[in-house]
Amino acid sequence: MSAVIRDAYRRAWWALVLRGILGVAIGAYILWRPLDSIAAFALLIAWWALFTGVVQVVHSIALRAVFSRWWVLLLSGLVGAAFGIAALFYYPGLSLAFAVVWVTWWLLLTGGLAIFAAVVERNLGISWAWTLAFGVLSIVAAVFALMSPPATLAAIMGLIAGFAIVSGAVQLMAAFKLSSAKAEVGDALRGAAAT
Repeated sequence: MSAVIRDAYRRAWWALVLRGILGVAIGAYILWRPLDSIAAFALLIAWWALFTGVVQVVHSIALRAVFSRWWVLLLSGLVGAAFGIAALFYYPGLSLAFAVVWVTWWLLLTGGLAIFAAVVERNLGISWAWTLAFGVLSIVAAVFALMSPPATLAAIMGLIAGFAIVSGAVQLMAAFKLSSAKAEVGDALRGAAAT
């Protein structure tokens, strides 16, 4: 039994360490080479759209016999695949424009929902000022994102880099916590065997 636990620990520890190092390395690379990272991000968007589009087309055809609205999935897949092909053909402009528009719509939607929530909170007599401030700030950020695409792309890449570095550091800390937990369990087992 202890060999099984030891093997599970070793696999978990190495997985955490490797994922942590990879996360920190990716985040550092994005910060070190931002233009290369933006180009890779644009390529990732294009290939991802093409891949998911083709998968949806195949999936919709497979569901044709059991799902009456299979053509909606087919249409969605064709649009995704067409976007992926167009994004590869018009690389990197179309993918990067998509990223900016996507972030802008997300900010507008969250801002609008936050303003609506603030109105509801006010009608209920709940503190609403912070929710309203968040909504207004999101809408202002959306306008800024649309007016300044380079800054928006820099912010997106900064967020990706920050997330990669933080998640990598957390996984490395978890690996070292796992090492100390292994030592504590070993000590406890030796103490239990001695009594």
